Amino acid sequence: MPLIGPERSLSPDDLFSESYQASGTTAGWRWWAMYTRSRQEKQLMRRLNAQDAAFYSPIIAHRYRSPAGRSRTSHLPLFANYVFLFGDETQRYAAMASGCVSRCIDVANHEGLVRDLSRIQRLIDVGTPVTAESRIEAGTPVRIKSGSLLGLEGVVFKRHGLDRLLVTVDFLQQGASVELADWEVERLA
Repeated sequence: MPLIGPERSLSPDDLFSESYQASGTTAGWRWWAMYTRSRQEKQLMRRLNAQDAAFYSPIIAHRYRSPAGRSRTSHLPLFANYVFLFGDETQRYAAMASGCVSRCIDVANHEGLVRDLSRIQRLIDVGTPVTAESRIEAGTPVRIKSGSLLGLEGVVFKRHGLDRLLVTVDFLQQGASVELADWEVERLA
């Protein structure tokens, strides 16, 4: 079976912009975390995209070698089983009726979720290899002071002797990290 290339994981493209969040058409809309059935994230995203629903599920490239030694790249969800939906009750119902969703989790802190998800999207957009982090470790809070991630805030930690920047999604207690040079950061007060 051939590998499928990257698919749409953010709809619309300006979902995290303040103008979209505050527009008159989105009045009364809320964020939900759709916890999907096993390996149904992309199927749910296809259905939401066909309905012109606003959604996001961070997708990262996963490179590996096949048993024959060929280099392969698959595109996997950063947070397994989660698709974030921004919409009204009708869109939530349509997502639940898709057969892809196990349960729907209401998001209490909408602003915090939007902030965290937009930072994750920014990490992915830069194109550096992103690693999923399933546990949040204590470390030094920093801000990137140069380069393509200028202004991004996160926590520095070490893994295998390398400094990494951890950006978290507090709602999930998970995050993503990228390799980082110490000269790129400044300590937050």
